[in-house]
Amino acid sequence: MASSAENGKCVNPVLRISQLDALELNKALEQLVWSQFTSCFHGFKPGIMAHFEPEVKAFLWLLMWRFTIYSKNATVGQAILNIQYKNNLSQTEKYQPLSKQQKLWYLILTVGGRWLEERCYDLFSNRQLQSFCRIKHYLNFGTGLLKLCGLLNFLIFLQKGTFATLTERILGIRSVFCKPQSARQIGFEYMNRELLWHGFAEFLIYLLPLINVQKLKLKISSWALPIAGLSNSENTLTDHCKECSLCGEWPTMPHTIGCSHVFCYYCIKSNYLFDMYFTCPKCGSEVQSIQPLKYRIEMTELHT
Repeated sequence: MASSAENGKCVNPVLRISQLDALELNKALEQLVWSQFTSCFHGFKPGIMAHFEPEVKAFLWLLMWRFTIYSKNATVGQAILNIQYKNNLSQTEKYQPLSKQQKLWYLILTVGGRWLEERCYDLFSNRQLQSFCRIKHYLNFGTGLLKLCGLLNFLIFLQKGTFATLTERILGIRSVFCKPQSARQIGFEYMNRELLWHGFAEFLIYLLPLINVQKLKLKISSWALPIAGLSNSENTLTDHCKECSLCGEWPTMPHTIGCSHVFCYYCIKSNYLFDMYFTCPKCGSEVQSIQPLKYRIEMTELHT
């Protein structure tokens, strides 16, 4: 009863993007399974599976085939997207599941083909004999021919929308929707929010390079710490030219910019080269000219 009802279902063509999404999901699942499997051997000697890697991969893909294509007529990516394979060799438009021969040939062409390609590459990569080189040449030619056929099949798929892979075309299996697709309800709130934040981020990326952060920082510091608000000891240090207004240390090669404050030569020169509109962080005076201090500071004053 269940099989007859299943065979009587009408099929619904699958969109091209859905078929491509299913293929990408299958690749992502294979990479996830392989990474989880190899993580179990991190504590062992490095390269322990190097000689048996093609066989181990083939065994894992065999298990995946057993619980996907063989039992459910669909890969994991297709099952997520409500897609399954249909036997396209049948003359009826009703749904027909894959035959056992198609499932076995699917296993041979996918799992067996990849295993053969990897194993042959390992066998003939270091062989220098003439016979091995000839076999390797034929294998490379056959691999290239298959990839060319796969490219042609993909171009035909983009035009007609059926048989996304060469294996599907050879075996005559077609992707169809399991259930009729309902009308898609589109919510625009998330889309509008994303567009708003993307626009705001692009505006900030355009605006931030135009803001002179260094000058703004110095301006704010001059407002927050005006010269009148300094303590008597700080005013005394400044008056006696014993403190750089930028680094706060004993001024090295003291220079002035036209106000009563003193700067190290390298401090004021680097800031002025970075910003031609540099202002004194203490009083806010603009740079008129960078001049050395006119009277000499004795180093003995540092110890008094």
